[in-house]
Amino acid sequence: MAADLCDLQVHINGQQTFYIHEKTITRFSGKLRKLIKKEKKRTQIRKTGIEIHDFPGGSDGFELFSRFCYNNGEIDITVSNVSLLHCCAVFLSMNDTLVPKTTDLYNRISDWSFKDVRDCLKSCTPIFTYADSFGIIDKLISNLILKITQQSDSNISLLIPSSSSSSSPDSSTVKSGGTLLRLSSGSSSSKGLWWYDDMTILPPFVIERFVKALGGYGNENTSLTLTRFLLHYLKTSCQSKTQAFLKSEYGGLADTAVYGVVLMGKSAFSCRGLFWVLRIVSGFGLSRECRGGLERLIGGMLDQAKVDDLLVSNSGSSGVYDVNLVLRLIRESNKVEGVCLERMKKVGGLLDKYLGEIAPDQSLKISKFLGVAESLPDCARDCFDGVYKAIDIYLESHPCLSLEERSRLCRCLNYEKLSLEACKDLAKNPRIPPRIAVQALVSQHSNIPTVYTNDHHQDYSYIINDHNHQTPLTKSSRELMVLYNNNGAHDHLQYDSADHSSRTSSRYDQADKELDEGVVKLNLQKMQWRVVELEKVCREMKGQMSKMVKGDRVMLSGSSHGRPLPRLC
Repeated sequence: MAADLCDLQVHINGQQTFYIHEKTITRFSGKLRKLIKKEKKRTQIRKTGIEIHDFPGGSDGFELFSRFCYNNGEIDITVSNVSLLHCCAVFLSMNDTLVPKTTDLYNRISDWSFKDVRDCLKSCTPIFTYADSFGIIDKLISNLILKITQQSDSNISLLIPSSSSSSSPDSSTVKSGGTLLRLSSGSSSSKGLWWYDDMTILPPFVIERFVKALGGYGNENTSLTLTRFLLHYLKTSCQSKTQAFLKSEYGGLADTAVYGVVLMGKSAFSCRGLFWVLRIVSGFGLSRECRGGLERLIGGMLDQAKVDDLLVSNSGSSGVYDVNLVLRLIRESNKVEGVCLERMKKVGGLLDKYLGEIAPDQSLKISKFLGVAESLPDCARDCFDGVYKAIDIYLESHPCLSLEERSRLCRCLNYEKLSLEACKDLAKNPRIPPRIAVQALVSQHSNIPTVYTNDHHQDYSYIINDHNHQTPLTKSSRELMVLYNNNGAHDHLQYDSADHSSRTSSRYDQADKELDEGVVKLNLQKMQWRVVELEKVCREMKGQMSKMVKGDRVMLSGSSHGRPLPRLC
């Protein structure tokens, strides 16, 4: 009895097998009828069944079709299943049974609400190719646009004859059913933008068709309203916990949004707003052309940015922040014609703060740090204290750097533009190479104004010996510098001014004396730090040697030929 009720096996898309009653199914499907008639060996059919490939909706579609057949040609057709039923009916050549029922519901689409049209579009996701080939997608999108224009206020939408032309430069138009639809961005009220959130449930390929229907896809996008909708849609998709589609499927929409942003430019987006756009579209495979246009726009407004704007996370593995992006923005900023010094100084202050934020990154390379620090000329900074602080943070976060690397890092400093306090800190900083510290002190001293008498105008050149490197110093006629001399076992001071003690009081006024005292004080502090450092090293060496001596004594105590080691003082 069960064999008579289920006398036919149907394999759908190689995924699932249905056991059905042949007469019941073939009664409503002409295609199934023809398929079975072509088979000559009915018994072979009963054993293996028939296979149907590329069935619309797979097992879900065939199950819905089977219910229609077993219910004697009756089924509840709604906006959620009409598209699937219609595709199955056309695929199975049910032109006299199911196709008229689904067509009738589509003919009454003008009575549908916006939500009905949207839900019907969403139900087409698994059968998009079939629905598109059968004309369902175009029909639904055209009516979706009509619903948006009808339910929005007059400032947002307008239905005008197709022979008319739009006078607004910021409008999106679509020819649909002999009419021309225009989505104007004249109002930003929530009443006019209600459809933004409602459209976010649709897949990217449906939104792409929606934008194309509006005539604003790609570089044809001239609508601020459409641009804002796409940014909202991309932002929502990016924040979604369940990613049903690949990021690359949003690439066309991201490019379209950026084209609109670049076209509107500064008139519609602030500098912070542009960084917000950049963060949204960066994860969707933006084309090089669109990325370049957006970065060019941001670079022209870089002086208005905040340090938080520049802290864009890096999607790669070469660091926490995207430093390459900032370097590109700086290059675009430097290309702006007629850049005033004030604007450049604002960018310089911004970069000093940015360096301080990225310096603790363990993965940040010296070349990237120097690339940002040296991207602007010296005139962009009145003071280099911010750069020095960033260098100090970097050195503290990267304790394994060699002397050469630390010296290379300090090359971006302009010692003459360091404040006195920063120079003092640099001189006492153990992470700064000694040669760099001395150069900074000398540069500071060279900035001190000097007063010469008429009978004495002579320049002196100083040579600093530091680790067998000779560095010529700047000119000075009255400098009392503490120099380090490694020639011999004892460090000593060299005073490089002829008859200094007898002529100082007569050659300088009181202001110059105070400046001289400040320089001497700095040099003495440097000397004190050096002494403390050497004492510490000496103590460590003494301790290590004592341990070695004790160990050797233990080893030699059992030997009669062992000689005692001399004691260390």
